[in-house]
Amino acid sequence: MSALDWCVLAGTIGLIVLYGLWKTRGPTSMGEYVHGGYRDRWLTIGLAVMATQASAITFLSMPGQAYEDGLRFVQFYFGLPIAMVVLSVAFIPRFYRLRVLTAYELLETRFDLKTRQLAAFLFLLQRGLSAGVTIYAPAIVLSKVLGWSLNLTSVAIGAVVILYTVAGGTRAVNQTQKHQMVVMLGGMVVAFVVVVRRLPPDLSFGHAIAVARAFGKMNAVDLAPSLGSRYTLWSGLAGGCFLAMSYFGTDQSQVQRYLSGRSIAESRLGLLFNGLVKVPMQFLILFVGVMVFVFYQFNPPPLSFNEAALRRAAATSDAPRLEALDAQHRDAFERKRAAVQRYTAVLDRGGAAQVAAARADVAAAAAAGRVREEARVLIARSGPRADANDADYVFLSFVMANLPRGLVGLLLAVILCAAMSSTASELTALGGCTVVDFYRRSFRPSAPDAHYVRVAKLATGAWGVLAVLFAAFAGMVDNLIQAVNILGSLFYGTILGIFLAAFFAPRLRATPVFVAAILSELVVFGLWLATGIGFLWFNLIGCVAVLLLASALSASGRPARSGPGR
Repeated sequence: MSALDWCVLAGTIGLIVLYGLWKTRGPTSMGEYVHGGYRDRWLTIGLAVMATQASAITFLSMPGQAYEDGLRFVQFYFGLPIAMVVLSVAFIPRFYRLRVLTAYELLETRFDLKTRQLAAFLFLLQRGLSAGVTIYAPAIVLSKVLGWSLNLTSVAIGAVVILYTVAGGTRAVNQTQKHQMVVMLGGMVVAFVVVVRRLPPDLSFGHAIAVARAFGKMNAVDLAPSLGSRYTLWSGLAGGCFLAMSYFGTDQSQVQRYLSGRSIAESRLGLLFNGLVKVPMQFLILFVGVMVFVFYQFNPPPLSFNEAALRRAAATSDAPRLEALDAQHRDAFERKRAAVQRYTAVLDRGGAAQVAAARADVAAAAAAGRVREEARVLIARSGPRADANDADYVFLSFVMANLPRGLVGLLLAVILCAAMSSTASELTALGGCTVVDFYRRSFRPSAPDAHYVRVAKLATGAWGVLAVLFAAFAGMVDNLIQAVNILGSLFYGTILGIFLAAFFAPRLRATPVFVAAILSELVVFGLWLATGIGFLWFNLIGCVAVLLLASALSASGRPARSGPGR
């Protein structure tokens, strides 16, 4: 990177972190540390909610996801606006009425301690693992730029996030996130403009979309009623809605974002703002990836975008075969580029038959040139932890090779801002939940508030260290954006089922719900391991299983009630 890029990167990150620490120095109570003291306006809430979900994985992995698979992933978010309306009506008033510090406190008032702590434990388990993945994603960036090892880079990023998160708590996170979100959105708009301008000058924007469509990349809506397909309209509306309800309604990293609002109205407006803006934002990020794909139909892509893994494989006995594959890859690219150029030439002046024939030639040239899969096999066997899947490196490689000086630093700042905002939210939620739902409730119920703040800071730091350790294993997954959402889908449906039972099933008792939640989690994991069901459906399956099993267990025996909801 140039000196200008380093200045832009360091200046953007440094100013945002220092501003957050200055605005939020010294939280003195658990209320201030966990949810910021009910001070934030709706725009701060909305941007913080978006920034919490928009981790570095979003900006690294989603363009690569679109490069490989087109726009299908946007269907994942189709149920989100519906979920925001449901949460605004049904969840927010209940949280505010009880003035809870964590979402799981509410479950004890309705059921009992074991149900509360089961839901809190499931949250800690899945969110603690996810935090490692969100640290690993930006480590890819800096390790590539600095030449550091991934593990060392993960430690450096984790240390910076832990510093300002432990110091300022939720309010520090909220105050930094609204600025980070502005940088992130602005950076992706800049990336879109740059990639479009880097396309051939004689290629119109409409023709670029036609090229993407010829390769099946404009597949934003899939109406196939298949449970085995990960991304369809139906899985997005049903499974995506349940996932969004559980994530935004029961995940403490999000609940504490909107519990920081000055009023119910401010929190509702913040969530509804997220529902309106989130889908267009995700579409833009995916569309950037599609345009990067079009760019590489006219400019030669590497055999693998993961250059470090390719170099390691080239140092093995497979080097001659990789050289042969690279030559085949270049030849296939030239044939494909010629086919694409013929296709774009006949789009305006050719008849329907000519266009169809040229499009068929494009498809044939693309099929003949699929040598990257064999290269991935060779890369995978070059070492025990070789990362053969290069989708997460596509956007980063494009940025480093094609953006002008200054803009490279800005795009790297976007990715690191996203990493910091999401990871900081996760760590404050993990630390706060550990203290409120376990330490204060079961071990030290009568300590001064200042003591709990100190313990929460220690717990936040400890979770940060664990997240860095988890990051060491994140490279073993194929695609980071899918890994995080699969991990969430394995737990979120069960947690949501517990909350829906608490809110809308007054006849259900604590022990049946507790047992049903455990059984439902076992069902979800069994289906995940034994079937090919798309992961979004696990959110619906887990939620419905809790409600049905709890109803059946409650109906099968009604012992005398020993307390609230038992």
